[in-house]
Amino acid sequence: MGPERQATTRSAIKAGITVDVVQKQDQRSGTLTRGVVSAILTNSATHPHGIKVRLTDGRVGRVQAIINTGADAGQKS
Repeated sequence: MGPERQATTRSAIKAGITVDVVQKQDQRSGTLTRGVVSAILTNSATHPHGIKVRLTDGRVGRVQAIINTGADAGQKS
């Protein structure tokens, strides 16, 4: 499964992984923001524009690429 397809599939996104997201105000320019997923905001299993997430710093955006799943992804305490 390619990175584009993973970004549109909720099951591929877990809290604690590093992702590139596009924020609402950056959709036209396509500027990506890198961060660590804090929460998944999209309820459906897939979304054509990317799964919406909240990053640990509070920014919200749609996942465009998964950068690093990490060995401990999803195991935050």
